[in-house]
Amino acid sequence: GGTRLLMYQHERKRLFLRIGDEVTHLRYPEWGTGTVVEDVRSEQPGGICFVRIDFEDGARRTFNNDFDSEWCCYFFGVRRQ
Repeated sequence: GGTRLLMYQHERKRLFLRIGDEVTHLRYPEWGTGTVVEDVRSEQPGGICFVRIDFEDGARRTFNNDFDSEWCCYFFGVRRQ
């Protein structure tokens, strides 16, 4: 009902990255440039929100993508190019 809709809107995440964005990590330049390849968001209030990024060093890394969270990858050094 209406209450559920309001709660969902209140819980809506502000996303930092989108699929296709190119990024670097300020603390790990040796990883090279990365490309966001997956975006996962929970539909549940308070649920997780993360992205997977393929870096030039061959590794796929997973980061929190909720800009309102203190754990967001932005605050740990991931930057869009």
